[in-house]
Amino acid sequence: MLDNFLSTRTFRNLSLISLTTLTLISCDKNESIPAQPYDEGVFVINSGNFFDNNGTLSLVSRNSKTASIDIFLKENNRSIAGGVTDYSEMDEKGIILIDNSTDGKDAIEIVDAHTFKSIASIKGEIDNPRKVVKAGNNKAYITCWDTFNPDYSYKQGFVAVLDLATNKITKKIPVDKGAESIVVIGTNAYVGNVGSQKTIKVIDTQKDEVSATIEVGANPSNFILDASNKIWMVAEKELRLFNPSTRLVETKLKAGSNDKKSPSSLSISSDKKTLYCTYNFYDSADGYKLKGEINAIDIATGTSKTFINRTFSSVGFDSKSGQIFTSLIPSYKQAGYIFRYQASGTLIDSVKTEIAPSGFYFK
Repeated sequence: MLDNFLSTRTFRNLSLISLTTLTLISCDKNESIPAQPYDEGVFVINSGNFFDNNGTLSLVSRNSKTASIDIFLKENNRSIAGGVTDYSEMDEKGIILIDNSTDGKDAIEIVDAHTFKSIASIKGEIDNPRKVVKAGNNKAYITCWDTFNPDYSYKQGFVAVLDLATNKITKKIPVDKGAESIVVIGTNAYVGNVGSQKTIKVIDTQKDEVSATIEVGANPSNFILDASNKIWMVAEKELRLFNPSTRLVETKLKAGSNDKKSPSSLSISSDKKTLYCTYNFYDSADGYKLKGEINAIDIATGTSKTFINRTFSSVGFDSKSGQIFTSLIPSYKQAGYIFRYQASGTLIDSVKTEIAPSGFYFK
Protein backbone atom coordinates (compact mmCIF):
# COMPACT_ATOMS: atom_id res chain seq x y z
CA MET A 1 0.00 0.00 0.00
CA LEU A 2 2.84 2.37 0.93
CA ASP A 3 4.57 1.58 -2.35
CA ASN A 4 1.40 2.41 -4.27
CA PHE A 5 0.99 5.69 -2.35
CA LEU A 6 4.60 6.73 -3.02
CA SER A 7 4.34 5.79 -6.68
CA THR A 8 1.12 7.78 -7.08
CA ARG A 9 2.58 10.78 -5.28
CA THR A 10 5.80 10.61 -7.31
CA PHE A 11 3.83 10.42 -10.55
CA ARG A 12 1.76 13.47 -9.55
CA ASN A 13 4.90 15.45 -8.65
CA LEU A 14 6.61 14.53 -11.91
CA SER A 15 3.48 15.45 -13.83
CA LEU A 16 3.38 18.83 -12.11
CA ILE A 17 7.05 19.47 -12.90
CA SER A 18 6.56 18.44 -16.54
CA LEU A 19 3.49 20.67 -16.88
CA THR A 20 5.37 23.62 -15.36
CA THR A 21 8.33 23.04 -17.69
CA LEU A 22 6.08 22.87 -20.74
CA THR A 23 4.32 26.05 -19.64
CA LEU A 24 7.64 27.86 -19.29
CA ILE A 25 8.83 26.61 -22.68
CA SER A 26 5.52 27.65 -24.23
CA CYS A 27 5.87 31.13 -22.72
CA ASP A 28 9.42 31.42 -24.04
CA LYS A 29 8.32 30.47 -27.54
CA ASN A 30 5.46 32.96 -27.50
CA GLU A 31 7.68 35.83 -26.40
CA SER A 32 8.74 37.79 -29.47
CA ILE A 33 12.16 39.39 -29.69
CA PRO A 34 11.61 43.15 -29.91
CA ALA A 35 12.65 44.74 -33.18
CA GLN A 36 15.74 46.90 -33.00
CA PRO A 37 15.81 50.37 -34.59
CA TYR A 38 18.30 49.43 -37.31
CA ASP A 39 17.13 45.96 -38.26
CA GLU A 40 15.61 47.05 -41.56
CA GLY A 41 15.76 49.87 -44.07
CA VAL A 42 18.06 51.55 -46.56
CA PHE A 43 21.28 53.02 -45.22
CA VAL A 44 22.47 56.02 -47.23
CA ILE A 45 26.23 56.58 -47.34
CA ASN A 46 26.78 60.36 -47.24
CA SER A 47 30.44 60.93 -48.04
CA GLY A 48 30.31 64.56 -46.89
CA ASN A 49 32.70 67.36 -47.82
CA PHE A 50 36.24 65.99 -47.75
CA PHE A 51 37.78 69.09 -46.16
CA ASP A 52 34.97 69.47 -43.63
CA ASN A 53 35.16 65.81 -42.51
CA ASN A 54 31.39 65.69 -42.14
CA GLY A 55 30.41 62.34 -43.62
CA THR A 56 27.38 60.61 -42.11
CA LEU A 57 25.00 57.70 -42.45
CA SER A 58 21.25 58.19 -42.85
CA LEU A 59 18.54 55.55 -42.55
CA VAL A 60 15.47 55.62 -44.78
CA SER A 61 12.54 53.35 -43.96
CA ARG A 62 10.91 51.82 -47.02
CA ASN A 63 7.58 53.18 -45.80
CA SER A 64 8.77 56.68 -44.91
CA LYS A 65 9.35 59.88 -46.85
CA THR A 66 11.89 61.22 -44.36
CA ALA A 67 15.34 60.07 -43.34
CA SER A 68 16.78 59.48 -39.88
CA ILE A 69 19.89 61.63 -40.15
CA ASP A 70 23.37 61.07 -38.71
CA ILE A 71 22.43 57.88 -36.93
CA PHE A 72 25.97 57.33 -35.63
CA LEU A 73 25.90 60.67 -33.80
CA LYS A 74 22.41 59.92 -32.49
CA GLU A 75 23.44 56.61 -30.92
CA ASN A 76 26.97 57.48 -29.77
CA ASN A 77 26.92 61.22 -28.98
CA ARG A 78 29.91 61.86 -31.24
CA SER A 79 30.41 62.38 -34.94
CA ILE A 80 32.12 60.05 -37.38
CA ALA A 81 34.84 62.72 -37.93
CA GLY A 82 35.66 62.14 -41.56
CA GLY A 83 34.19 61.30 -44.92
CA VAL A 84 32.34 58.00 -45.20
CA THR A 85 33.55 55.82 -48.08
CA ASP A 86 31.61 52.61 -47.39
CA TYR A 87 29.30 50.78 -45.01
CA SER A 88 28.47 47.08 -44.82
CA GLU A 89 27.35 44.50 -42.27
CA MET A 90 28.62 41.07 -41.35
CA ASP A 91 28.64 38.82 -38.27
CA GLU A 92 26.08 41.07 -36.50
CA LYS A 93 28.38 44.08 -36.86
CA GLY A 94 28.33 47.18 -39.04
CA ILE A 95 31.62 48.38 -40.55
CA ILE A 96 32.01 52.10 -41.34
CA LEU A 97 35.04 53.22 -43.38
CA ILE A 98 36.20 56.76 -42.63
CA ASP A 99 38.52 58.94 -44.73
CA ASN A 100 39.72 62.02 -42.85
CA SER A 101 41.36 64.94 -44.68
CA THR A 102 44.27 64.86 -42.21
CA ASP A 103 46.88 62.14 -42.76
CA GLY A 104 46.91 59.52 -40.04
CA LYS A 105 43.31 60.09 -38.94
CA ASP A 106 41.50 57.65 -41.21
CA ALA A 107 39.54 55.11 -39.22
CA ILE A 108 37.22 52.12 -39.04
CA GLU A 109 34.18 52.28 -36.79
CA ILE A 110 32.61 48.98 -35.77
CA VAL A 111 29.03 49.17 -34.50
CA ASP A 112 26.34 46.77 -33.35
CA ALA A 113 24.31 46.13 -36.49
CA HIS A 114 21.02 46.26 -34.56
CA THR A 115 21.53 49.24 -32.26
CA PHE A 116 24.32 51.16 -34.02
CA LYS A 117 26.12 51.52 -30.72
CA SER A 118 29.90 51.68 -31.12
CA ILE A 119 31.81 48.50 -30.36
CA ALA A 120 35.31 49.54 -31.40
CA SER A 121 37.25 52.25 -33.21
CA ILE A 122 40.41 51.49 -35.18
CA LYS A 123 42.53 54.57 -35.89
CA GLY A 124 45.95 55.17 -37.41
CA GLU A 125 46.31 51.72 -38.97
CA ILE A 126 44.87 52.32 -42.45
CA ASP A 127 45.01 55.08 -45.06
CA ASN A 128 42.30 55.94 -47.57
CA PRO A 129 39.96 52.98 -46.95
CA ARG A 130 37.60 52.37 -49.86
CA LYS A 131 35.44 49.22 -49.70
CA VAL A 132 34.71 46.49 -47.16
CA VAL A 133 33.49 42.93 -47.73
CA LYS A 134 33.03 39.76 -45.67
CA ALA A 135 35.95 37.41 -46.34
CA GLY A 136 35.22 34.53 -43.96
CA ASN A 137 33.94 33.79 -40.49
CA ASN A 138 34.63 36.86 -38.34
CA LYS A 139 36.87 38.29 -41.05
CA ALA A 140 36.56 41.31 -43.33
CA TYR A 141 38.70 42.62 -46.17
CA ILE A 142 39.11 46.38 -46.62
CA THR A 143 40.63 47.86 -49.78
CA CYS A 144 42.89 50.87 -49.18
CA TRP A 145 44.72 53.31 -51.43
CA ASP A 146 47.38 54.02 -48.77
CA THR A 147 48.82 57.57 -48.59
CA PHE A 148 49.62 59.48 -51.77
CA ASN A 149 53.02 60.24 -53.24
CA PRO A 150 54.23 63.89 -53.05
CA ASP A 151 52.81 64.48 -56.56
CA TYR A 152 49.46 62.99 -55.42
CA SER A 153 49.90 59.86 -57.52
CA TYR A 154 48.87 56.52 -56.06
CA LYS A 155 51.22 54.36 -54.06
CA GLN A 156 50.77 50.60 -54.08
CA GLY A 157 47.42 49.78 -52.52
CA PHE A 158 46.66 47.09 -49.99
CA VAL A 159 43.86 45.01 -48.53
CA ALA A 160 43.61 45.19 -44.76
CA VAL A 161 42.52 42.01 -42.98
CA LEU A 162 40.15 42.80 -40.11
CA ASP A 163 39.58 40.17 -37.41
CA LEU A 164 36.04 40.77 -36.18
CA ALA A 165 36.55 38.54 -33.14
CA THR A 166 39.23 40.86 -31.77
CA ASN A 167 38.42 43.98 -33.83
CA LYS A 168 42.07 44.21 -34.89
CA ILE A 169 43.87 44.63 -38.22
CA THR A 170 45.98 41.48 -38.52
CA LYS A 171 47.60 41.88 -41.93
CA LYS A 172 47.98 44.12 -44.99
CA ILE A 173 48.04 42.38 -48.37
CA PRO A 174 49.80 44.38 -51.15
CA VAL A 175 47.70 44.77 -54.33
CA ASP A 176 47.49 47.24 -57.25
CA LYS A 177 47.58 51.03 -57.06
CA GLY A 178 44.24 52.62 -56.23
CA ALA A 179 42.71 49.45 -54.74
CA GLU A 180 38.94 49.88 -54.84
CA SER A 181 36.23 47.31 -55.66
CA ILE A 182 36.27 43.86 -54.10
CA VAL A 183 34.04 40.79 -54.19
CA VAL A 184 34.46 37.36 -52.60
CA ILE A 185 33.48 34.15 -54.39
CA GLY A 186 34.13 30.97 -52.43
CA THR A 187 37.66 31.21 -51.05
CA ASN A 188 38.84 33.83 -53.53
CA ALA A 189 38.62 37.61 -53.32
CA TYR A 190 38.84 39.66 -56.52
CA VAL A 191 40.27 43.17 -56.15
CA GLY A 192 39.94 45.96 -58.71
CA ASN A 193 41.47 49.42 -58.83
CA VAL A 194 41.14 53.00 -60.06
CA GLY A 195 44.88 53.60 -60.35
CA SER A 196 45.13 53.13 -64.14
CA GLN A 197 46.19 49.51 -63.72
CA LYS A 198 44.87 46.91 -66.18
CA THR A 199 44.75 43.98 -63.80
CA ILE A 200 42.79 42.54 -60.92
CA LYS A 201 44.35 40.70 -58.03
CA VAL A 202 43.04 37.37 -56.74
CA ILE A 203 43.50 36.75 -53.01
CA ASP A 204 43.27 33.32 -51.38
CA THR A 205 41.07 34.12 -48.37
CA GLN A 206 42.31 31.06 -46.46
CA LYS A 207 45.95 32.15 -46.70
CA ASP A 208 45.39 35.92 -46.98
CA GLU A 209 47.82 36.01 -49.89
CA VAL A 210 47.67 37.10 -53.54
CA SER A 211 47.39 33.98 -55.68
CA ALA A 212 47.01 35.47 -59.18
CA THR A 213 47.14 38.64 -61.27
CA ILE A 214 44.76 38.77 -64.25
CA GLU A 215 44.51 41.39 -67.01
CA VAL A 216 40.97 42.63 -67.67
CA GLY A 217 41.34 46.26 -68.84
CA ALA A 218 42.23 49.63 -67.33
CA ASN A 219 40.65 50.74 -64.06
CA PRO A 220 38.52 47.67 -63.30
CA SER A 221 35.97 48.81 -60.72
CA ASN A 222 32.31 48.77 -59.61
CA PHE A 223 32.08 44.98 -59.28
CA ILE A 224 28.65 43.33 -59.36
CA LEU A 225 27.91 39.58 -59.28
CA ASP A 226 25.43 38.05 -61.72
CA ALA A 227 23.31 34.91 -61.23
CA SER A 228 26.26 32.66 -62.17
CA ASN A 229 28.73 34.40 -59.83
CA LYS A 230 30.45 36.04 -62.75
CA ILE A 231 31.67 39.59 -62.22
CA TRP A 232 30.30 42.58 -64.08
CA MET A 233 32.67 45.54 -63.89
CA VAL A 234 33.48 48.88 -65.45
CA ALA A 235 36.81 48.81 -67.35
CA GLU A 236 38.09 50.79 -70.34
CA LYS A 237 34.93 52.95 -70.13
CA GLU A 238 32.69 49.98 -70.89
CA LEU A 239 30.98 47.12 -69.09
CA ARG A 240 32.84 43.83 -68.99
CA LEU A 241 31.85 40.39 -67.74
CA PHE A 242 34.65 38.40 -66.12
CA ASN A 243 34.37 34.64 -65.59
CA PRO A 244 36.27 33.59 -62.43
CA SER A 245 36.27 29.94 -63.54
CA THR A 246 38.04 30.54 -66.86
CA ARG A 247 39.65 33.79 -65.69
CA LEU A 248 38.71 35.44 -68.97
CA VAL A 249 36.63 38.45 -69.99
CA GLU A 250 33.62 36.90 -71.72
CA THR A 251 31.56 39.93 -72.70
CA LYS A 252 32.13 43.60 -73.48
CA LEU A 253 29.17 46.00 -73.63
CA LYS A 254 28.86 49.70 -74.27
CA ALA A 255 26.82 51.55 -71.67
CA GLY A 256 25.76 54.06 -74.32
CA SER A 257 26.76 55.72 -77.59
CA ASN A 258 28.27 58.98 -76.28
CA ASP A 259 32.07 58.76 -76.21
CA LYS A 260 32.27 61.65 -73.75
CA LYS A 261 30.33 59.74 -71.11
CA SER A 262 31.50 56.88 -68.94
CA PRO A 263 29.64 54.31 -66.83
CA SER A 264 30.42 54.42 -63.15
CA SER A 265 28.05 53.41 -60.36
CA LEU A 266 26.71 49.96 -61.26
CA SER A 267 23.78 47.90 -59.95
CA ILE A 268 21.81 44.85 -61.06
CA SER A 269 18.13 43.89 -60.90
CA SER A 270 16.95 41.16 -58.53
CA ASP A 271 16.36 38.79 -61.46
CA LYS A 272 19.93 39.50 -62.65
CA LYS A 273 18.70 40.36 -66.16
CA THR A 274 19.28 44.11 -66.21
CA LEU A 275 22.24 46.30 -65.33
CA TYR A 276 21.75 49.89 -64.24
CA CYS A 277 24.57 52.41 -64.35
CA THR A 278 25.20 56.11 -64.08
CA TYR A 279 26.39 57.36 -67.49
CA ASN A 280 27.94 60.76 -66.94
CA PHE A 281 30.60 63.25 -67.97
CA TYR A 282 31.94 66.57 -66.72
CA ASP A 283 30.94 69.32 -69.13
CA SER A 284 33.97 71.60 -69.65
CA ALA A 285 31.79 74.11 -71.49
CA ASP A 286 29.58 74.52 -68.42
CA GLY A 287 32.02 74.83 -65.55
CA TYR A 288 32.73 71.08 -65.46
CA LYS A 289 29.28 70.29 -64.14
CA LEU A 290 28.38 66.62 -63.93
CA LYS A 291 25.85 65.71 -66.61
CA GLY A 292 24.33 62.47 -67.79
CA GLU A 293 21.64 59.90 -67.05
CA ILE A 294 20.88 56.43 -65.72
CA ASN A 295 21.09 53.77 -68.40
CA ALA A 296 19.61 50.27 -68.37
CA ILE A 297 21.41 47.46 -70.18
CA ASP A 298 19.64 44.24 -71.14
CA ILE A 299 22.22 41.56 -70.34
CA ALA A 300 20.76 38.99 -72.76
CA THR A 301 20.77 41.27 -75.81
CA GLY A 302 23.47 43.75 -74.82
CA THR A 303 21.24 46.68 -75.75
CA SER A 304 21.39 49.91 -73.79
CA LYS A 305 18.76 52.60 -73.32
CA THR A 306 18.29 55.76 -71.29
CA PHE A 307 16.28 54.66 -68.27
CA ILE A 308 16.15 57.88 -66.23
CA ASN A 309 17.03 61.06 -68.09
CA ARG A 310 18.57 62.87 -65.15
CA THR A 311 22.05 63.20 -63.65
CA PHE A 312 22.76 61.20 -60.49
CA SER A 313 25.92 60.28 -58.61
CA SER A 314 24.95 56.69 -57.79
CA VAL A 315 22.32 54.04 -58.41
CA GLY A 316 21.24 51.00 -56.40
CA PHE A 317 18.58 48.29 -56.77
CA ASP A 318 16.61 47.35 -53.66
CA SER A 319 15.68 43.68 -54.10
CA LYS A 320 13.25 43.76 -51.18
CA SER A 321 11.02 46.50 -52.58
CA GLY A 322 11.92 46.12 -56.26
CA GLN A 323 12.66 49.85 -56.35
CA ILE A 324 15.60 51.72 -57.82
CA PHE A 325 17.39 54.24 -55.61
CA THR A 326 19.48 57.10 -56.99
CA SER A 327 21.39 59.90 -55.27
CA LEU A 328 21.74 63.57 -56.12
CA ILE A 329 24.51 65.89 -54.88
CA PRO A 330 23.50 69.56 -55.40
CA SER A 331 26.82 70.68 -53.89
CA TYR A 332 29.28 69.61 -51.21
CA LYS A 333 28.02 72.30 -48.86
CA GLN A 334 24.35 71.35 -48.63
CA ALA A 335 22.14 68.32 -48.07
CA GLY A 336 21.57 65.96 -50.96
CA TYR A 337 18.62 63.82 -51.95
CA ILE A 338 17.78 60.27 -52.86
CA PHE A 339 15.12 59.48 -55.45
CA ARG A 340 13.06 56.29 -55.50
CA TYR A 341 11.81 54.87 -58.78
CA GLN A 342 9.61 51.95 -59.73
CA ALA A 343 11.20 49.25 -61.88
CA SER A 344 9.36 50.81 -64.83
CA GLY A 345 11.32 54.04 -64.34
CA THR A 346 8.39 55.98 -62.87
CA LEU A 347 9.41 58.36 -60.08
CA ILE A 348 7.92 57.51 -56.67
CA ASP A 349 9.34 60.27 -54.48
CA SER A 350 12.49 61.96 -53.19
CA VAL A 351 13.93 62.10 -49.68
CA LYS A 352 16.28 64.72 -48.28
CA THR A 353 19.37 63.16 -46.71
CA GLU A 354 22.73 64.74 -45.88
CA ILE A 355 25.84 66.04 -47.66
CA ALA A 356 26.94 64.06 -50.73
CA PRO A 357 24.83 60.87 -50.72
CA SER A 358 27.04 58.47 -52.67
CA GLY A 359 25.84 54.91 -52.11
CA PHE A 360 23.43 52.55 -50.38
CA TYR A 361 23.33 49.53 -48.11
CA PHE A 362 20.03 47.66 -48.39
CA LYS A 363 18.86 45.70 -45.33
